Amino acid sequence: MSYLLQTLTRKQDVDKLIRDTLDKVLVLRFGRATDVVCMQLDEILAKTVREVSKFASIALVDVDAEEIQVYLKYFDISLIPATIFFFNAHHMKMDSG
Repeated sequence: MSYLLQTLTRKQDVDKLIRDTLDKVLVLRFGRATDVVCMQLDEILAKTVREVSKFASIALVDVDAEEIQVYLKYFDISLIPATIFFFNAHHMKMDSG
């Protein structure tokens, strides 16, 4: 289902999307298109993208891309898939426990 969602492989593209998404929540899924768990999450995200389109944008980020490694370190992403949220270019920290 990852073919239904925008997939980012360059740092510049991720930066631009974060910067240009205004008045909406930006959901970035960091993972691999070939990972089974990522595919399950992608299917859920693809099914909801239309329903949340008024208040959220969803994009996928390929963790195997060389330029994306800086984000993995910055956000301390060690488990795949990881979902990061932004609002007006500000990272939203969430406690789900």
